[in-house]
Amino acid sequence: MISRREFFHLAAATAAVAGSAMPFSRVMAQQKIDQASILDFEAMGQVTLLHFTDMHAQLTPIYFREPSVNIGVGEVEGLPPHITGKDFLGHYGIKPGTPEAYALSSHDFTSLAKEYGRVGGVDRMMTLVKAVRAERPNNTLFLDGGDTWQGSLTSLETQGEDMVKIQNAMGLDAMTAHWEFTYGQDRVQELKDMLEFPFLAGNVTDTEWQEPVFESTAWFERGGVKIAVVGQAFPYTPVANPRYMIPNWSFGINEKMVRQHVEKARAEGAELVVLLSHNGFDVDRKLASQIDGIDVILTGHTHDALPKVEIVNNTILVASGSHGKFLSRLDLDVKDKKVAAYRFKLMPVFSDVIEPDAEMTALIDNIRAPFKDELDKVLGVTDTTLYRRGNFNGTFDDLICQALLEERDAEIALSPGFRWGSSLLPGQEITMEHVHHHTSITYPNVYRTEMKGSFIKEILEDVADNLFNKDPYYQQGGDMVRVGGMSYTIDVDKEIGSRISDMTTLKDGKPIDPDRNYVVAGWASVNEGTEGPPAYDLVAGYISKKKTITVPENQNVKVRGA
Repeated sequence: MISRREFFHLAAATAAVAGSAMPFSRVMAQQKIDQASILDFEAMGQVTLLHFTDMHAQLTPIYFREPSVNIGVGEVEGLPPHITGKDFLGHYGIKPGTPEAYALSSHDFTSLAKEYGRVGGVDRMMTLVKAVRAERPNNTLFLDGGDTWQGSLTSLETQGEDMVKIQNAMGLDAMTAHWEFTYGQDRVQELKDMLEFPFLAGNVTDTEWQEPVFESTAWFERGGVKIAVVGQAFPYTPVANPRYMIPNWSFGINEKMVRQHVEKARAEGAELVVLLSHNGFDVDRKLASQIDGIDVILTGHTHDALPKVEIVNNTILVASGSHGKFLSRLDLDVKDKKVAAYRFKLMPVFSDVIEPDAEMTALIDNIRAPFKDELDKVLGVTDTTLYRRGNFNGTFDDLICQALLEERDAEIALSPGFRWGSSLLPGQEITMEHVHHHTSITYPNVYRTEMKGSFIKEILEDVADNLFNKDPYYQQGGDMVRVGGMSYTIDVDKEIGSRISDMTTLKDGKPIDPDRNYVVAGWASVNEGTEGPPAYDLVAGYISKKKTITVPENQNVKVRGA
């Protein structure tokens, strides 16, 4: 037997004997991919920016399926990142079946995953980072866009400290944040003090004194260029996550404040201004159009992975994906306080062909060792592809909803529209670690309550407006709330209050009565004092009972206007 890494290295040699009638799987296998090709890049200018975002505490390689549905509304309809599947491949001229197609698109995901293997792994990313730094020792700036401390069993058990150790070992230069704040104000301050680099969040202020809580800007010199990095935390943290965890901090897009940070940086001699943002892509696209003087926005939150940058108002927008699946490299030639030229590459972290960094592997093993038995606990097996990523229910979301319905004896299930969580392939064992990838939060309790049909519609309408409001500044993040036990129709082009219709129960096929009370189970409530079992224990128990998990593609949400 040869290893997958050896298999990929042999690809170029075997391609020489390829025939026109070869099976598709063999053609895919012969796409050339190795560590050297991933790193291949013609350096440019004085500054190299390395960026990742939305890692969600994924230390080891995983499978991760990109969305098949990513709807844009208003002025961004049909623009990247609101293109998926075959359309995405066509837009960027990517051939189906290639490594790039596997990394960037949901198209043919399951079969390509079997060919190309897992992605991510911090020790693999570290190998790429060290290689770039060795090439550009005095030119490289390495930045983290946030959502790094949350998303795994080990991050939950250590309250984020495992990821701080990882970040320090990576030698990061700065970070911003979002899910980090769900550990609460005191813990965030404790973890920030452990960092060996700046924690930047210029849009967070103290509610009593209206003073900055964190630094807004960090200064660097690379290649003789004076660089200001301005940090922008997720603006809707107190809305999307529990307010009681951060009661004394105010957030917001704060466009005026961002403009002041940029103007101040320019006045103090910045030749290059970088916004390290967790706003989300469409918010950053609008922000760039409104504010002059930002050279680069390293965007995050919406998990978009784009192989080319977008240019808005002379600002370069970089979208680096999520889950440690990509590392962005942007080289910049800076002249007269402007970007004269740039070169970009979104490097996929193909874990089976990148040599792990030994020091980082040792640190990861040390962090995971105390939790190994729990991480490796096998709960069952899936015979369908399980994933969570897209505007509406994914199959892992449906698994969670079914667990809520059965384990809490409910008529309707509501599960939040989170974007994080690994994917699983048919035949793969489901472990406790996988469940934590989808449920590991600090407010995991599963509630059981009664809701009127009219209130359920109100919830759906409210979340839909967060996602499909035509003004990006009113899009508060996340995808559509996932539902179980019911179906509905959504018209994304309509206004709030009019988007949701045809709400029907699946059990009896009757329309949902606005005046009737329904037993509803859900989790991740932002209300303090919510009682119930943790979602990870409830879902794990459900999988253990079922043993084999089968989840068909969801047909219960009908979309209009897209």
